Amino acid sequence: MSRIGKLPIEIPAGVQVNIGEDNTITVKGPLGTLTQQVDKAIKVTREDNSLHFVRPDDEKGNRSMHGLYRSLVNNMVTGVTKGFEVKLELIGVGFRVEQLPNNVLDLVLGYSHHIYLQLPPEITLEAKTEKRTNPYILMKCIDKQLLGQVAAKIRSFRKPEPYNGKGIKFVDEQLRRKAGKAAGVK
Repeated sequence: MSRIGKLPIEIPAGVQVNIGEDNTITVKGPLGTLTQQVDKAIKVTREDNSLHFVRPDDEKGNRSMHGLYRSLVNNMVTGVTKGFEVKLELIGVGFRVEQLPNNVLDLVLGYSHHIYLQLPPEITLEAKTEKRTNPYILMKCIDKQLLGQVAAKIRSFRKPEPYNGKGIKFVDEQLRRKAGKAAGVK
């Protein structure tokens, strides 16, 4: 059995879970509503205040989907109750970020042009550029997949380089630093 797939998902108070005919799970909570289509091979049952995922056999495809769909639905339940947030930090001289109307992000990352990024309406954004501190971007969303995809897109505009660490990085990310050139050493 999958160690993750066999764990039940506890449904907190205030969260409604509906299992459709075609294995579509809809989770509705105080922060919003999310929907996920579960593969037909995985059977989803509800007992009291918990969801259980059962696979039909031990084929490789069914084993891999068992834990996957349990994790996706668990992230949906967590998202509609608490939400998710990602904080990105801009490290570099002259790097700036500005939040424009209509959920548009304006990034100045040392290129000869500004980078404008239209964010999905599901993401709430807080962008700060304060004096003497590194600018940061704080994004919040109920959909973990969407939030991670947008954060990776923003990070891809200027990945942290290994010598000085300049670029966009996650706040809790550990960078592997390289030693610079040792000039004049014999």
